[in-house]
Amino acid sequence: QVQLVESGGGLVQAGASLRLSCAASGRIFSNYDVGWFRQAPGKEREFVAAINWSGRSTYYADSVKGRFSTSRDNAKNTVFLQMNSLKPEDTAAYYCAAGGSVYPRVAARSYDYWGQGTQVTVSS
Repeated sequence: QVQLVESGGGLVQAGASLRLSCAASGRIFSNYDVGWFRQAPGKEREFVAAINWSGRSTYYADSVKGRFSTSRDNAKNTVFLQMNSLKPEDTAAYYCAAGGSVYPRVAARSYDYWGQGTQVTVSS
């Protein structure tokens, strides 16, 4: 089992930045790929970004490419999502998820463990 806890969400103005953290406990975290997803009210959960177990490979949805970046510190069992130039359409609950050998990485069903989510609200 892997337990995930997100933090770092909040209310910001358009153009601001936030850094989300996903802290893991339980099994060896460095064995797992990690994905970030978000879900706005009335919408389906959507893929945002992913990072492989080593941190050497990252992947992004087109909607966040160039603005968001994900990284990880396996020594601290933590994954980060740096969000810059935030837009009102980025408003959502953000979730981190972990899985082994995740494929396809954009699909929520590919991940085995999920955090409880952290709310990000961007005002215009």
